[in-house]
Amino acid sequence: MSQSQPALSDQYVLTLSCPDKQGIVHAVSSYLFMTGCNIVDSQQFGDRDTGLFFMRVHFRAETAVTLEKLRASFAAVGDSFQMDWQIHRGDEKMRVILMVSKFGHCLNDLLFRSRIGALPVEIAAVVSNHTDFAELVASYDIPFHHIAVTKDNKPQAEAQLLELVRAEQVELVVLARYMQVLSDDLCKELSGRIINIHHSFLPSFKGAKPYHQAHARGVKLIGATAHYVTADLDEGPIIEQEVARVGHDVTPDQLVAVGRDVECQALARAVKWHSERRVLLNGSRTVVFA
Repeated sequence: MSQSQPALSDQYVLTLSCPDKQGIVHAVSSYLFMTGCNIVDSQQFGDRDTGLFFMRVHFRAETAVTLEKLRASFAAVGDSFQMDWQIHRGDEKMRVILMVSKFGHCLNDLLFRSRIGALPVEIAAVVSNHTDFAELVASYDIPFHHIAVTKDNKPQAEAQLLELVRAEQVELVVLARYMQVLSDDLCKELSGRIINIHHSFLPSFKGAKPYHQAHARGVKLIGATAHYVTADLDEGPIIEQEVARVGHDVTPDQLVAVGRDVECQALARAVKWHSERRVLLNGSRTVVFA
């Protein structure tokens, strides 16, 4: 491989957030220069409302260095600015668990995108409270775990999920139309590490058959929202949204089909951006360096 195209193993991603003040960019760029690193891409944002500064730097090491040495040497910079920071390897695929119930369009889409390399993830397992998609998952040679959930066994089912997350060293759980409400304890345990997808008709059209309700009201925009999961149902920090315009002549079934497409698109982008370390939490909102 030529010097102009260094291996991904020589590349890293630094993300940080901290109170906004003068000298942050200078400190980061000076550190990278002094450690023999070269910036490939850098994005930053100062939020006037919260007074916080956010930054994502993709850089490559021009000299021999390890991830451990980078983390150890950057700690002083991080401490001096009260940074919440992380450094990860550029070739590191994020290990994820996908969760699904009886609607498989998002699951199928993510499995395919992962296989063709469109998502920088390694799917460690698929978890479902039903067995409908066991055969589909097996065709991708991915472990399938059926964890039935009832009103009586929910704590045990969630404990089983957490055990799997820890055993497989999973960084992200994706609710690909998983139709179970997670407990507050589980949401807190995996805070910032669970992404959900749902239609954007909430709160106008709740409950069963929201697309049919929307059709009855003559809705002209179909939307989907991908967000982090919190104890507040469907109110976590939003990562991505997608919309599609529809006409007066569409049927309820056609609305459902459009809805599936926008759900897949919004969720896939959210998973991609999160796995590329492009999403930083900013209170109840997100900063997305897409």
